Amino acid sequence: MSTAKSFAAIALCFLMAFPGFAQEARWSAQMPRVPLTAGGPVSTQSPDIHGYDRPFLSWFSRSYLPRPVQQVGWADSPRLGRLMRAGTIYLSLRDAIALALENNLDIENARFNLPQAQSNLLRASAGQLLTNVSNSVSSGPSSASGVLAGASALGAGATSSSSGTQQGVLSGLNVQLAGSSIPNLDPVFQTGVTAAHQTAPQTSSFVTGTNYVVSSYKSWYYGASQSFLTGTTAQVAMSGTAGLWQNSPTNDFNPSSNASLSISLTQNLLKGFRPSINNRVIRVAKNQVRISDLTFKQQTIATVANVVSLYWDLVTDYDALRIRQQALDLNTSLYQDNKRRAELGAIAPIDIIQAEAEMKGAQQDVVNAQSVVLQQEMILKGVLTRSGIDDLTIATARIVPTDHFDVPAQEAVRPIQDLIADAFANRPDLEQSRIGMEDTRISMLGVKDALLPTLSVSVAASNGGQAGQVNSIGTHDPTRVNQFFLGGFGTVLDQIFSRNFPNYSAGFTFTVPIRNRSAQADLITQELQFRQSQIQDKQLQNNTKINVINNRTSLTLARAAWENAVEARRLQEETERATRRKYELGTATILDVVVVQQTTVARELSESAALSNYIKARLNLDNALGRVLDDYNVSIDDARKGVVGREPDVIPAIPSAAAAPVAVPVQR
Repeated sequence: MSTAKSFAAIALCFLMAFPGFAQEARWSAQMPRVPLTAGGPVSTQSPDIHGYDRPFLSWFSRSYLPRPVQQVGWADSPRLGRLMRAGTIYLSLRDAIALALENNLDIENARFNLPQAQSNLLRASAGQLLTNVSNSVSSGPSSASGVLAGASALGAGATSSSSGTQQGVLSGLNVQLAGSSIPNLDPVFQTGVTAAHQTAPQTSSFVTGTNYVVSSYKSWYYGASQSFLTGTTAQVAMSGTAGLWQNSPTNDFNPSSNASLSISLTQNLLKGFRPSINNRVIRVAKNQVRISDLTFKQQTIATVANVVSLYWDLVTDYDALRIRQQALDLNTSLYQDNKRRAELGAIAPIDIIQAEAEMKGAQQDVVNAQSVVLQQEMILKGVLTRSGIDDLTIATARIVPTDHFDVPAQEAVRPIQDLIADAFANRPDLEQSRIGMEDTRISMLGVKDALLPTLSVSVAASNGGQAGQVNSIGTHDPTRVNQFFLGGFGTVLDQIFSRNFPNYSAGFTFTVPIRNRSAQADLITQELQFRQSQIQDKQLQNNTKINVINNRTSLTLARAAWENAVEARRLQEETERATRRKYELGTATILDVVVVQQTTVARELSESAALSNYIKARLNLDNALGRVLDDYNVSIDDARKGVVGREPDVIPAIPSAAAAPVAVPVQR
């Protein structure tokens, strides 16, 4: 019973002193507690399955149970239902952006990058190598193939090219196995107990007093080790044997117990020395957290730009449908007028056939324009919903854009150097590039440190103890046995902590690799990758400057093209009115009317396309300057939470004649 109590006392002492149970508290003090969650509805999973609602288990086993990660919610936000009336979604641009922030799956996917980077930082804080975290950015879908010549969508290149450059700059992170080894910063506790019964034949009975020795004992071991960023490793261990019984009559003590308590320290002095080398993975992991945050911002910019582009494309498609519908109405009216005039004998029958042919062609144009509108609505729904296409109510609902674009009377003139400065200050991909270069430089420190020889010094101290009972086998006089060793395991512990049998040692180990070609090759590779990252960063800066200049030029040209298109359409409308008047007076043929009417439709479509190109040019310039979120009043905090606090825009009063989606005009 005394032996069992001694074992229990030792176990409790080690458990109380074991630093691993305080690891969670130290993590809380060193790092901000950010839950490993993402956007979407809160999971209804009970934390009880992980034991977090039981205080004792939470304290004891928190480090050995998985941390809860929030689930993905597939329900669309209530905002979508509040914008729907009688099967029609009345959508403003602000609400379209709000729906994207709340429901878009590209943004939802990007929300999980930051928790992954934080878990990577948790891993690095334990002294482990980093895992790869995706930082790709999706530019979203393109618009439906429109009927407008020259209408260009906001291509994926403007957004995804920056992501690709960033991945190239960060390529140095893939070389993580090279360089000095990272110390294991999580304390380790080991224990083991062995019960044994052994029989060993002896060639001589002179020492043991028997030709075979039967031993029965229980051995045990407790140990804890901890490494530090300074390159230091500390270890404390206690081991021993309890209840050793042998059939040897020559033993003075039988059964007996022994134990030893040892403490050792090892310090690296060359390779693996100093925190700046050993904490490099932690610093890179912290930078990755920042990169993931910038990637989320970049994804938000890309999604908002994509939504703005899709929204104005839908407005343009409705404008094209309106133009085609007006042309159909004019052709239908012309056909009916010609029928009445033919009945009176005022025109030839061939004029009726020509008018009918034009009417049928206009009907086909309307059908094609309606098809493009429907396709564009479905594309926009896919961007603004999580699973809205699965809901028949949303899938069959029509979208009516309620905003119109007002071209400013005059473009703001800013020096090109100011625009470039804005781009360098606001674009997240440029900051990602700078952080990526810093990560490559940090990783290079460890590779350079690996060139050094290994020199480590160590000191150790241990104390032993032994005690037992007088051997009952054979003839042993209790008075002639050393009384100092009589006792149980308590006597062993007393000898250990009284340092009756101390041992000390000190030494060093020096290892020099001959030629050291592997470490030199790793450093050369790392330095070359750093040079490549510098080139890629310079390329990104150059491309940014070129994009800003080109986009500003494109905006100037797009505005001039729109102004010319407006004037050309106005003059063509006057020509059409004059030609129709001539036709009514009999001085022009129906062919003249058809030709001028087709030209008018082409001019109107050209004006609509020019306006669309102007909108895209402004959006591309905002994207190149990194001002998309500011220009459209998008809060990055709302994007992170996936909830936009403001109420939906009020649905405007739409005349009954324009209530149908095909009849909504675009105001200028």
